[in-house]
Amino acid sequence: MKKKVFFILIIFIVMIGQIHPLKMKIGSVAPKNSPWDKALRELGREWNSISNGLIDLVIYPDGIAGTEEDMIRKMKFGILGGAVFANTGITKIYSDFYVFNIPFTFDSEEEFRYTTKKMNPYFEAEIEKKGYKVILWSMAGWLNIFSKNKIEYPKDLKSHKISFTTGEPKMERVWKESGYQVIPNDLSDLMMGLQTGMVNAFFLPPLVTASGQYFPLAKNMLDLKITPVYGGIVLSNKIWKKIPDKYKEKLIASANRISEELNKKIKSLEVDAIKVMVKNGLKIIPTPEESMAKWRETSAEGINLLINKVFSKRIYDQMIAFIKEYRKKNKSMQSRWSAL
Repeated sequence: MKKKVFFILIIFIVMIGQIHPLKMKIGSVAPKNSPWDKALRELGREWNSISNGLIDLVIYPDGIAGTEEDMIRKMKFGILGGAVFANTGITKIYSDFYVFNIPFTFDSEEEFRYTTKKMNPYFEAEIEKKGYKVILWSMAGWLNIFSKNKIEYPKDLKSHKISFTTGEPKMERVWKESGYQVIPNDLSDLMMGLQTGMVNAFFLPPLVTASGQYFPLAKNMLDLKITPVYGGIVLSNKIWKKIPDKYKEKLIASANRISEELNKKIKSLEVDAIKVMVKNGLKIIPTPEESMAKWRETSAEGINLLINKVFSKRIYDQMIAFIKEYRKKNKSMQSRWSAL
């Protein structure tokens, strides 16, 4: 009799698990129907298929779930199962990740990919200690400076009011100590900030600038790549542990494939986006050759203010070592930062 009751209970538990899928609420600041949002929804469909209907991704785009800092807080309380984060979002989980935000550190995407491939396992392990699981890393283009008035040199940028990520008091202080006017302002408030004149310059990838229609209020883009936009999908360890191990390898493989496909699409879409913006009044400002030394000098000064305050010297030195390693293996590449 006891055995019968036991088996009935097991069958009941299995049936309940089949009836109620694992609903994973994922927050994202990416606009609805943007390339990033479409890729995330495709991921949801694939994960549902791989898990035989167990995993049900519910996507909250457009910043509906709040800022990246809000989403981290909601993950801690179990309101969200995960989120899509850019550079700044990851740094709020593990501050050393900010080392990838340093301007003008990388010469090419290939160099950046080489370095991050070497460093990602370390960051994944440290982030996991904080209670989160990195499902994939993704690059979403490079940051450019968009501004109301023309910018060619760092001194030109100092005359602008720069939109700056909220919740970054240390970084805000560093920028201000360097003589820049930074105004804490989330992406969801950028349009209002530009319309009211509260800000008149910002750093964003061209594709995001085009899709958000910010460029009519900041019609100058400096033709200078600042730093890659790098982030990924992060789940809470709690929700990740609920997924049966037999599915996990296939789920991560699916995520990586979709990420690579998205990266290829973004390159093509970015070219088209710039063409459309130029057609509608955007002016691309060539970088004067003599200005590079000024930008390099400004970046170096900023690094000195950041080391051991925003990220550790150890992690910075490790990144530079991998960059040098890559450049040594690719001696034919002419690097404008060969003095690193």
